[in-house]
Amino acid sequence: MSIRIGILGYGNLGRGVECAIKHNPDLELKAVFTRRDPASVKILTETAKVYHVDEAVKMKDDIDVMILCGGSATDLPVQTPEFAKYFNVVDSFDTHAKIPEHFEAVDKAAKESGKTALISAGWDPGMFSLNRLYANAIMPTGKDYTFWGKGVSQGHSDAVRRIEGVIDARQYTIPVEKALEAVRNGENPELTTREKHTREVFVVAKEGADKARIENEIKTMPNYFDEYDTTVHFISEEEMKRDHAGLPHGGFVIRTGKTGWDDEHNHVIEYSLKLDSNPEFTSSVIAAYARAVYRLNKEGQTGCKTVFDIAPVYLSAQSPEGLRAHML
Repeated sequence: MSIRIGILGYGNLGRGVECAIKHNPDLELKAVFTRRDPASVKILTETAKVYHVDEAVKMKDDIDVMILCGGSATDLPVQTPEFAKYFNVVDSFDTHAKIPEHFEAVDKAAKESGKTALISAGWDPGMFSLNRLYANAIMPTGKDYTFWGKGVSQGHSDAVRRIEGVIDARQYTIPVEKALEAVRNGENPELTTREKHTREVFVVAKEGADKARIENEIKTMPNYFDEYDTTVHFISEEEMKRDHAGLPHGGFVIRTGKTGWDDEHNHVIEYSLKLDSNPEFTSSVIAAYARAVYRLNKEGQTGCKTVFDIAPVYLSAQSPEGLRAHML
């Protein structure tokens, strides 16, 4: 029996989830929900239908897991706790500083409804979070470093697009090479947020928009840009389509540590990603965690979870016996 999936929001992430479902035979796309006119949204899955978001709750018995593909700035803080009242849900909330309060809101709603929710699934937070945890557990004496990019951040780009007067935007996160090299060399530098990354933003503004105001709102945006050296470029729609159509990303999680009675041996753990499509990779992570959420709910586990709470066996379509035989 397939796990029936609903997708809320059909932007880059929603389209990526649809593609991920195609590659997982035990998952089935049941419906896509949108705030737009459903007739204007064309999906790829012939066996699924598009509905207005207002119709979602009426289909709560037809969907096993609802995947929420909205933005972290304004959509998910509202949508995830609301939809956890009716569905098992997964989101990709990526505002790191606000994860604890988001967790509390979703946990309350999911426990009251007997549903299972998982927040912040993706590669950071998500896969990178797991690697930070594993590395810390293995080498308690050491330092953590995370570098992102160079690549397009979906969350940051979405946050800029929410600014009044902005038509479109792409935000690139860029590691500072000098800092990355020092970490890899085992120098264990003390690095501020500003010393590890820079941010570069390309903006298409509405005609007559106050560009100085837009640039200031970007550079001073809490949790997104205020702690970074940020460069803002205003470009045309044609330049955006020509030069910034792709959504690459990636990054590195590094922990340097010591072992031995007198800390005489040095070690470096590095996990890296190089992604041709940020949303499609994120969607693939989400699809695996949708499977886990479904299984946990069937076991009677309710409330909110994060990637830290999910045993790897729940993610795989393979049986535990198969995993032990072929992957262990």
